[in-house]
Amino acid sequence: MRLLLGLLTGLLLTACTGLADGVRPITGFQLERYLGTWYEIARLDHSFERGLEQVSATYSLRDDGGVKVVNRGREANGSWREAEGKAYFVDKPDEARLKVSFFGPFYGGYNVIDLDPDYQLSLVTSYNHDYLWILSRQPNPPQKQLDAVVAKAKKLGFATDKLIWVKQP
Repeated sequence: MRLLLGLLTGLLLTACTGLADGVRPITGFQLERYLGTWYEIARLDHSFERGLEQVSATYSLRDDGGVKVVNRGREANGSWREAEGKAYFVDKPDEARLKVSFFGPFYGGYNVIDLDPDYQLSLVTSYNHDYLWILSRQPNPPQKQLDAVVAKAKKLGFATDKLIWVKQP
């Protein structure tokens, strides 16, 4: 019974760090090039960012080898909401598959599934097709690049017609 309880607890704590069907994180990932600020260009709706505009994510190294994550967004009333978390690689550090936590021991998947060679535009998902973010180094990237990344997401089974386009300055 104790073994079964331990297995169930382990499954619950790691269930959200998996990969969506048919989706694979990029390999050859270089964390040092990914660090810094990214602007959220589009996302699928979810409760923890609902209504936020001017959303950004800033990544920096932690002393323990992980990644400090600071997500920030402006609410409709003009106030800023900020959340700080931590992320760690799930497997190899050259595979863009991380687990991120904003709430104690609970982790969710952070999987970079597309990234241009210059580390300027990124497509990120979590453990299923309900989560998708398009991130950019600039608040208003070229439409041609966005169209290409949206087409890739659609081909992978994401509901791109439901993307929320985030207002950026």
